[in-house]
Amino acid sequence: MDNRVPPRAAGPGPRRRDRHGRGMRGPIAPPQVPLAASRGEVFADLVQDSVDRLERRWPQLTEVDFLVLEVPRLEGTGDAWADEVVPLGGIIPAREGRPARVVVYRRPVEIRTKGREERATLVHEVVVEQVAELLGLTPETVDPRYGED
Repeated sequence: MDNRVPPRAAGPGPRRRDRHGRGMRGPIAPPQVPLAASRGEVFADLVQDSVDRLERRWPQLTEVDFLVLEVPRLEGTGDAWADEVVPLGGIIPAREGRPARVVVYRRPVEIRTKGREERATLVHEVVVEQVAELLGLTPETVDPRYGED
């Protein structure tokens, strides 16, 4: 008699149980808990909080795009930053129907800070400095609390 069991389908299908038969582990925390947010999402929230704070004082900032990028691009070849400081942010002026953009670089900011409070302060300072450059004003004019600890 040929009552052979057919071979299992090969391929990366969903795994139903781990090797000890207890099932796959679930997420560490539910999605509504802040632990489930990635570092990038938390950083983007810090930038958005800073932007919201500034938009109340400067309504024209609603026309500006605010972006978070991981790291600044290395322009050219070789060691372009060997003698320079890595930028924490930058601006891209408006052109050809595109709005102006303010960019904050996540990794350089994270490396220079230790905790959430320090990171939030540095993010706000970077956003204020870039907005001031974009508007042609001093950072103290953009945010009177700039530079205060």
